[in-house]
Amino acid sequence: MTTPLLQIDGLTKRFGGVIASDTITLDIPAGEFHAVIGPNGAGKTTLTGLLAGEIEPDGGRVHFDGRDITALSVDRRSHLGLARSFQITSLFHDFTALDNVALAVQAHSGHSFRFWHDARHDRHLREPAQAALDRVGLGGRARMRVDALSHGEHRQLEIAMTLATQPRLLLLDEPMAGMGADESARMVAMLRALKGNVTVVLIEHDMEAVFALADRITVLVYGRVIASGEPAAIRADAAVREAYLGEQEATRG
Repeated sequence: MTTPLLQIDGLTKRFGGVIASDTITLDIPAGEFHAVIGPNGAGKTTLTGLLAGEIEPDGGRVHFDGRDITALSVDRRSHLGLARSFQITSLFHDFTALDNVALAVQAHSGHSFRFWHDARHDRHLREPAQAALDRVGLGGRARMRVDALSHGEHRQLEIAMTLATQPRLLLLDEPMAGMGADESARMVAMLRALKGNVTVVLIEHDMEAVFALADRITVLVYGRVIASGEPAAIRADAAVREAYLGEQEATRG
């Protein structure tokens, strides 16, 4: 049997008397698009921080490609191919989109940002940066300053910066947050194009996007997994509907 790319075994995190992650166990194979959903306070962002190495667990282990990475730093996990979008870096608003992605490539290779001038001219940085922009649909906006781009384009740019580092697994924390319908549709189309090329763990409140993209869905409630399976099974699960999907439908009503 093939070893899953990401293995989560009994992952636990407490904040005082609150159990934010309650012995979470989950396997994610290479190439899967896996969504994690749940009501506010379910522990989704805590789980993302634990996987990225930003939060130290109180118990359990995380294995990536068969290697125990539980004690590894964010940087070391990134160099193994596990990257978190939207919180791995900040955008330089007075630089162009291409400059920003080239700087991400440069930083990932271990060079200091003080050499940013070189990033504007080095084809070894610019070519992968342009390719990443093309992948997220921003190829034609490469020469535009970031402060001239829309909110949705900022999110696309942040994903391009992550993709340029050639991750094997991408953690996305609510990429559709704050977007209008048209921007969300473009984001869904872009993420769909990534399916099969990179393993994705998606944290998202937009249920239409989740069911349009996910191969499997895991549902968290109070830090505990209450269901995990294919979208059709999750949609039909009575416990899930009571704990989360019903809440979403009631809000819409």
